[in-house]
Amino acid sequence: MGRHDLDRVARAGLVVVSPGIPPHAPVLRALAGRGVRWISEPELAVRFYSGQLIAVTGTNGKTTTTLLITHLLTEAGERAMAGGNVGGGLAPAASDLALLDDPPDWYVLEMSSFQLRGVETFKPDIGVVTNLSPDHLDYYDEVDAYFADKARIFDNASAESRWVLPAGDEAVADLAGDAPGERWLFGEPSNRGTWVEGDAMYGAVDGPAELLLNVSELPLLGAHNVSNALAAGLVALLAGVSAQDVGAGLGTARPLPHRMEPVADVGGVLWVNDSKATNVAAAVSAVRSLERPAVLLLGGKDKGEPFGPLATEAKARVRQVLAYGAVRDRIARELAGSVPVEVLGGDFASVVARAAEVAVAGDMVLLSPACSSFDMFRSYEERGGTFKQLVEGLA
Repeated sequence: MGRHDLDRVARAGLVVVSPGIPPHAPVLRALAGRGVRWISEPELAVRFYSGQLIAVTGTNGKTTTTLLITHLLTEAGERAMAGGNVGGGLAPAASDLALLDDPPDWYVLEMSSFQLRGVETFKPDIGVVTNLSPDHLDYYDEVDAYFADKARIFDNASAESRWVLPAGDEAVADLAGDAPGERWLFGEPSNRGTWVEGDAMYGAVDGPAELLLNVSELPLLGAHNVSNALAAGLVALLAGVSAQDVGAGLGTARPLPHRMEPVADVGGVLWVNDSKATNVAAAVSAVRSLERPAVLLLGGKDKGEPFGPLATEAKARVRQVLAYGAVRDRIARELAGSVPVEVLGGDFASVVARAAEVAVAGDMVLLSPACSSFDMFRSYEERGGTFKQLVEGLA
């Protein structure tokens, strides 16, 4: 409509803010100056929900975990629907779920920090934090502000709340603080959680540990997807799904687009699309899970994160980095001495073409950019889709 009509907005009975409007935007500062509060779209939506609410937040793995929880519940015969901050058309907005004539018994919402910033009464029955690391530093003035918004998932916690958290993650433990409710951990052996021993995934909620699935049978690539599966499995167990049904559901899970998604095997080279890895922590997780030498495509719009954490992982597992896009020179500087880096100045098609020249049989070419896509593309989906088209052309 061209502009924000501040007087008109301030007269409204309720102001709902898009997550695309940053907290420092003039319109929000002006409203705050007038004492006008606002809420996020999921906060509005959940006021009309009739079933139980599962909310998933964290830095990485939110969408995979959200959709995996919904898959496990649905496969076990529960009426569950996903929504919220799920990109790529994989699930509707939170408010679309509020309009259903036949509402589900379980609502599973992915919640971004931007959406959590605007909550007031939001109270999940089961809340999940997948992990926590710096992100969106192009949106927030400082990382503590990002963490503070994530922490708002705990604002309305009560003794009945149940929290699914990663074991041994001090940042998440600090985020949860002394919020009321039961804590359930995934990632380390316990009598109250889910974990891996050898090749086996186990879960324990109201009794002895039970086998869920062998890791080798999980259809999702990467160690981080094992963590996502442990989180989702634990939520399903807490929702009353049997260990046997959780294992069956995990065994039928399928990779999501742009998240460690195998594209093609071309001459013995496996091409994998992980375009959703828009921050360094996500790329580190992807690289850490590699089981063959990799040609790693890094680049995009600079979000201000240091690339140093990639250096150790890349040194052990990556044969060649191809740095492209607006941040290519900084990538080269910060990874220098750890792994060979080639700086590319052309378009994305030339990056993929160069990867095809560098890779040899037995390699993986991994697009896990560690950056947003906005220097060359409108979204990570467009970047991943372009990558897939180019690889299919090679095939």
